[in-house]
Amino acid sequence: MTAPVFVVERLDRVAPEFVLDGPEGRHAVSVKRLRPGEDVVLTDGRGRWAEGVVKAAEGKDRLVVVDLEPVHEEAPAAPRITVVQALPKGDRGELAVETMTEVGVDAIVPWQASRCITQWRGDRGLKALGKWRATAREAGKQSRRVRFPDVADAATTRQVGALLAGADFAAVLHESGEERLATVELPTRGEIVLVVGPEGGVSPEELAVFAEAGAKPYVLGRTVLRTSTAGTAAAALVLGRTGRWS
Repeated sequence: MTAPVFVVERLDRVAPEFVLDGPEGRHAVSVKRLRPGEDVVLTDGRGRWAEGVVKAAEGKDRLVVVDLEPVHEEAPAAPRITVVQALPKGDRGELAVETMTEVGVDAIVPWQASRCITQWRGDRGLKALGKWRATAREAGKQSRRVRFPDVADAATTRQVGALLAGADFAAVLHESGEERLATVELPTRGEIVLVVGPEGGVSPEELAVFAEAGAKPYVLGRTVLRTSTAGTAAAALVLGRTGRWS
């Protein structure tokens, strides 16, 4: 799918002519500078999508789309891949979300680990969560996805433990691991959950909670990755090994 992707609120059915306006219309007309005859994809970001052709660009923020195909629905991918991402410093959280979205992660869970320098509290936390979700949406469009990753509310260690307990395979990326993620047997269905710790590492208490939930520590390789890149690297490895990239 190579046509540019634009998000609409609902896509239950398509009319003979559709007007894309607001921020998405402005991006299509004023930023992408789309012209009549070019193909576009409209999606709700939840798997439903339709391809159409630009009829006209009006003003600065109205794109008229015609010849819309029937609405298609992309089934959820299997196995579902969730990354629990400890909160990084600065804008590295958005970087992690962006690249994980681009490679194909299905869900991202922000984790307030004990050794996180960044703290999501009150309005600041809500603002940061909003940035993560906006980043996932924009990266989903950029990478031509029609099913964007879910970005959950920030989770505590106990909540992460409960998530791991329900997974078909759960792994904590940690230097204490004796096995490599590249060699372990992975399921082809169900849910895979990967935990990425903060720059200061996962604490022994957190490792104990995760072990009780059935999540073992694994390593990726000889080098140590930053928290903002480890999730992307691990997800790419899993996507390749489970057939999602085949």
